[in-house]
This record gives sequence, structure tokens and C-alpha cells, in this order.
Amino acid sequence: MTPQQQQQRESRVVWFEIPAADIDRACRFYETVLATSLIRGQFGLQTLGMFPYEKPAVSGCICLGEGQPPSTGGTVVYLNADPDLDAALARVEPAGGKVVLGKTELPGNGHYARIQDTEGNLVGLHAIS
Repeated sequence: MTPQQQQQRESRVVWFEIPAADIDRACRFYETVLATSLIRGQFGLQTLGMFPYEKPAVSGCICLGEGQPPSTGGTVVYLNADPDLDAALARVEPAGGKVVLGKTELPGNGHYARIQDTEGNLVGLHAIS
């Protein structure tokens, strides 16, 4: 990709990885909370569960790999929980996670919350509603 093509991209964020100790457990958690299906498979040297997306949207994955332990701090990735953040939050604990910060308003930009997944990662959820 040329520097000019990079300037034309709609977002500087292009990919994210959420580490997992148990890829199946982690994929089930996110599939349950976000009511979606991840694309699972072996990609290169890593086992991944990729979040579905349509270009030019940003996407990412759950990854199982050496040297990538789950994290309870540091950078927080926010996942799209549209159309209903409340519904996604209601599915967190039954799926084995924990709501760390409940639904919080971002004036003019919807709402967000933070959860801890089954692997111990701190992850954000965001919805326009």
C-alpha cells in the first residue's frame, strides 16, 4: 500500500487482537455477548476467531498464541455493541464475564461500558443508542 493509499483510509485503527488462553471459550463469550459468529481457523501460525466485518470497517480477532497473555489493563479495545448496549451487557455475566463499568453516556456519541471477558481481558463495548 502506498503512502497516498494509506492517507485515503477512513481510520488509523485497522486491526485489533484480543489474546485468549482458551480460544474456544473466548470465541463463545464474544459470540454470545455480541450475538454474532466469529470466523474461526488457523491463519499463519496463529489460531484466530475473527470478528465479521464489511469493508472498509475495522475488524480484529481473538487470538491464541505464544507470548500473548490476556490483559486486565493497558489499551482498551471498544467493540460495536449496536443496536442495544443494554442487551449486550445483559449477556456478559451469563456468558462467564463481568461488567466492570456499566452503561455510561458519551454526550453526542452514544454510550459505552467496560467488561472483563472469560480470559481476564478488559474490553470496552460501545453503541450509538
